Amino acid sequence: MIYIEITETKKTAVAFLKVEAGVRYWEDGEVNGISDDDGDLIPCRNGDFWEPVIDLATGTIEGWPEGTTASVHYKVCDAGRYTLLDAERHEVKIRDGYVPAIMWPGGEGYGDCIIMKIDGAGKIENWRADLSDFAN
Repeated sequence: MIYIEITETKKTAVAFLKVEAGVRYWEDGEVNGISDDDGDLIPCRNGDFWEPVIDLATGTIEGWPEGTTASVHYKVCDAGRYTLLDAERHEVKIRDGYVPAIMWPGGEGYGDCIIMKIDGAGKIENWRADLSDFAN
């Protein structure tokens, strides 16, 4: 008998985007209008990674400190993992490598940069839940 592997495709609801981005240059960010040269001011930092969890429907970063604003232009290149989660926080789809377009609503990131402005409520300016980079 000969066997083949068949992959099935199914439609699944997603609610969040979990980001694990290895930032090369923290100095390309500002927090509350102050240059964040060492990345010490930006919320969601974990070591050398920026790890926000974003509500896909609203473009709001979970746990963002009230009143904190930020403008980021982080060079990441292929040092990132972007995970779509369902409402129960189960992993649905993972994309490793280059920055997906959803992460640069503030300009052209060309797959290398996260570019966005975040307001005092943690909402990302010009947010669009463009998941085209996660297709297949």
